[in-house]
Amino acid sequence: MAQTQKANHKSKERLSLMDKKPYDDSNWREDYKQYTSNKRHLELLENGPKQLSQAWVLQALYNEWKKIKGYDKLDPKENEGQLQSSFKDFETSIKSGT
Repeated sequence: MAQTQKANHKSKERLSLMDKKPYDDSNWREDYKQYTSNKRHLELLENGPKQLSQAWVLQALYNEWKKIKGYDKLDPKENEGQLQSSFKDFETSIKSGT
């Protein structure tokens, strides 16, 4: 039982570390208003999205804000296929039995 509690504590600790950002984005909407004069964008920043497509636009604005501030460099790196192998490698491993 103690091991289960310890494991749960470790997993919660990992989750809390994933939630922590090295920057404060709590007020990004107010901050982004100074970078745009688009009426639709300003309305979206003020009132929030009402439709799915508006949520996509708002996410694009958030990503643009992060890029302006230089926070996009702090995001996790994309997987560039470092764990992938070719089909030829796969066939060779099947034929050799390993």
